[in-house]
Amino acid sequence: MFTYHSISQYHTELLNGTTSCVDAVEFFLQQIADRRRLNAFVAVFAEEALQKARSLDEQRAAGRPTGRLHGVVIGIKDVLCYKGHKVTAASHILNGFTATYNATAIQRLLDEEAIIIGSCNCDEFAMGSSNENSFYGNTLNAADETRVPGGSSGGSAVAVQAGLCMVSLGSDTGGSVRQPADFCGIMGLKPGYGRISRHGLIAYGSSFDQVGIFGKNIPDIALLLEVMAGEDEYDSTASPAPVPAYSAGLQEKTGPLRIGYLKDALQHPGLDAEMGAVISTYIDGLAARGHTVTPIDFGLIDYIVPTYYILSTAEASSNLSRFDGVKYGYRDTRPGLELTDFYKQTRSAGFGREVKRRILLGTFVLSAGYFDAYFTQAQRVRQQLFDKTQLIFNDFDIILLPTVPAPAFRIGEKTDDPIAMYLADIYTVYANLTGIPAISIPLFTHSSGMPFGVQAMANQLSELSLLRFAHQLATR
Repeated sequence: MFTYHSISQYHTELLNGTTSCVDAVEFFLQQIADRRRLNAFVAVFAEEALQKARSLDEQRAAGRPTGRLHGVVIGIKDVLCYKGHKVTAASHILNGFTATYNATAIQRLLDEEAIIIGSCNCDEFAMGSSNENSFYGNTLNAADETRVPGGSSGGSAVAVQAGLCMVSLGSDTGGSVRQPADFCGIMGLKPGYGRISRHGLIAYGSSFDQVGIFGKNIPDIALLLEVMAGEDEYDSTASPAPVPAYSAGLQEKTGPLRIGYLKDALQHPGLDAEMGAVISTYIDGLAARGHTVTPIDFGLIDYIVPTYYILSTAEASSNLSRFDGVKYGYRDTRPGLELTDFYKQTRSAGFGREVKRRILLGTFVLSAGYFDAYFTQAQRVRQQLFDKTQLIFNDFDIILLPTVPAPAFRIGEKTDDPIAMYLADIYTVYANLTGIPAISIPLFTHSSGMPFGVQAMANQLSELSLLRFAHQLATR
């Protein structure tokens, strides 16, 4: 029977002839079918994946060179364009839309011979922290099906958690990879802003969005980052900095690190007391491993969520204005509608409640009477956060803090309280506001039976040191 542990182990077995790409795809297709109730996938590309697997097996048997992701079975979030396949951002307004090109991240996976097995469920337009805002319905947490998997990339997280694919892609605008990774007990990496091209990623907040990676081990995540990272002529915000050999660099020995943790975060009243105690004890224990561990007085923790929601919703209001039913997707087809009414009816019916809430909020903060009071002030706070973060990295290599304030909550628990839902992002949005890389590392189990871990952050373009550190934590 096929089993999966890591990409390197899988490739060794392919070369030894003890398994095949077809074996892998058939196994994961059966797993997806058996666990359909989790609702992790909104589309499964079964025949196409099997055809690709057969082709790769024939290529390998003929002795031809193989790509770095040869036969690796990957799920992708339903916000990434995959040519010839439906992409809807889990929204009714894009129902039936087919991508006409590949996102750069997707193309780079395909160039290295990855197999994309399907498209994963998510919160509509990546707006949510629970995967309860999807046109396709909730995704269920495989560890406890009465609880949410986190969002917005909940389907991608569950696909890895439940063993429905080897690795998966999500997007992270304010924590949408790290938070579901924490809720599901797997690894979730948000690279620094611009490390992976956003070309072909349906935009939510253009200055925040980043393609992220889910996996069960750091070497798998490092390899996918290595393949996808780098400059892109289609995205002017993609970093032109050289891409390190992340996967090989994991094994390099490093000396003790200067680790700082945000004291405000661990003492915040919103943090679950049990989680706070466990994480504090763990952080203290890092000193015994030779690291220098120091608390940091941050002072801006309570400004992070308001700043994020002002700026991200403003960008969402602008980005989502293009979805009007004129050229593609859902449209109100009733005869006799004037153009303005056509727009109103199409967008009212096409967008879900949470998306409409954020569009309205973003439009409000961009309006003439409130722009300076809200949007301009939030941009100033964002700059202060960035400047303070750069000062911190003058003295520290890694910043540690919780990923989430509490373990996975029950389905429906927070749907009537959007403020409580937004405050669940208190520890993750910081990395998006400042553009730094961050990773969630699963380490603990709560008394509720649900997993949780810690979040590590490094300075811009320091993904290699971040991955090395995470690898050390995960393997001890």
